[in-house]
Amino acid sequence: MQDDNIVIADDNEMTEEHERAEINEQRQIRIEKLKALRENGCDPFTITLAEQSVTCAEITAGFDELENSDVSICGRMMSRRDMGKANFIDIRDRSGRMQVYVRIDDVGEDMFAEFKKWDIGDIIEVKGFVFRTRRGEISVHAKELRLLTKSLLPLPEKYHGLRDTDTRYRRRYVDLIMNPEVKDAFIKRSAIIREIRNYLDALGFMEVETPMLVPNAGGAAARPFITHHNALDEDLYLRISLELYHKRLIVGGLERVYEIGRVFRNEGIDVRHNPEFTLLELYQAYTDFHGMMDLAENLFRHLAEKICGTSVIKYDGEEIDLSKPFERLTMTEAVKKYSGVDFGAIDFEQAKALAKERGVEFEPHHKKGDLLNLFFEEYVEEKLVQPTFITEHPVEISPLAKRKPADPDYTERFELFITRREMANAFSELNDPIDQRVRFEAQEALIAAGDEEANHTDEDFLTALEYGMPPTGGIGIGIDRLVMLLTDSYSIRDVLLFPTMKSLS
Repeated sequence: MQDDNIVIADDNEMTEEHERAEINEQRQIRIEKLKALRENGCDPFTITLAEQSVTCAEITAGFDELENSDVSICGRMMSRRDMGKANFIDIRDRSGRMQVYVRIDDVGEDMFAEFKKWDIGDIIEVKGFVFRTRRGEISVHAKELRLLTKSLLPLPEKYHGLRDTDTRYRRRYVDLIMNPEVKDAFIKRSAIIREIRNYLDALGFMEVETPMLVPNAGGAAARPFITHHNALDEDLYLRISLELYHKRLIVGGLERVYEIGRVFRNEGIDVRHNPEFTLLELYQAYTDFHGMMDLAENLFRHLAEKICGTSVIKYDGEEIDLSKPFERLTMTEAVKKYSGVDFGAIDFEQAKALAKERGVEFEPHHKKGDLLNLFFEEYVEEKLVQPTFITEHPVEISPLAKRKPADPDYTERFELFITRREMANAFSELNDPIDQRVRFEAQEALIAAGDEEANHTDEDFLTALEYGMPPTGGIGIGIDRLVMLLTDSYSIRDVLLFPTMKSLS
């Protein structure tokens, strides 16, 4: 068995070496072609402007109006069918593909001879008229051709394409060229963000921008990235949340604010997590977490209808119904429903005994509320496929949320779960500066005990609260996971143009 593995490894190395040698050989051939072009005074890299009067998709959609009309299209040559004195080529632009008919009698012998030397992957300009072939395919009949950019590296082989996921993520530019369907997720991502802005703007929210480099990374339980500012000669953090600056703006009277921005968390990488990701956070004065629940439910339903055309969507083979009211369970109710343990009826010692009995690991500094959350993660999260609001989190894990008046061990907070993933996190925001200081002190104790994700005390934020912040509801929604949901994408890397990857060097 060992010998077989060695042979396989050697064979793989030989295959990779052969592929590299072949690519290098093709690259050298293309470089020689570029040299010949330059010697003849036809350097494509000196061209600064091209004419693109229509896109490929516009020709297809508007054929009845454009038939026999002169057009100019630009794009990458993806295939060639050589029939001697005539060729059919496929051009692909940002909108899709178009067949082009190139005949020696139309473009001239010299131009046709040059054209025959062009390679798959070259970017070209085609001027001609729109027609339909005898087989019925909408095409452009070329009258003029121009090479705009010489591709020096060959594209992956046509029938196998680019399928290796690691290479696809590292070389997204080739992925987009070879796999047009990949574009769809990113086109939808752009549409989702645009629609979120339209929706919130219509509700009177104001879009703001807040610092990415901060002296105190707070507002979430996460380990931050640290950098150093040379001019100030002090360490700064990349933000892990937008929350604390937005609340300062609520204090300042802006009342309804939102931001769609990048945040950075020094954590692991998996199908749900990337160290930098896009977060929507919004804060609204004079409402609470119930108001945020209504906003979140309406927003998710609205986006599904706008982007997918329906509020009943498919994700990973499962039907997700966003059309009906989302289920609402307290964390205690959810744990009781799925684990059989009623945290409302037991004390801390009993909770610890049950955790040990069931193999739920916890730390010495954990309290009853922490154990409730650990039980939730162990027994509940994987059951939450349909949209479900989990409410009333324990105060131990909610340092920025208001306490529940009827039971101060819990907070006015919710998390929205869909497809077993947290999609949103929201609070009735804590606006009592005295209570907030106590919560920060508890977080400092956790830091002293070794918790790298706890929040440091933010004195300027406490000062802002002392000027008075009105009752406020706030919510954070992970844009990447939302895009995953609405594009049926399994991995977060499929909705990030350039996901974080370990360097190959």
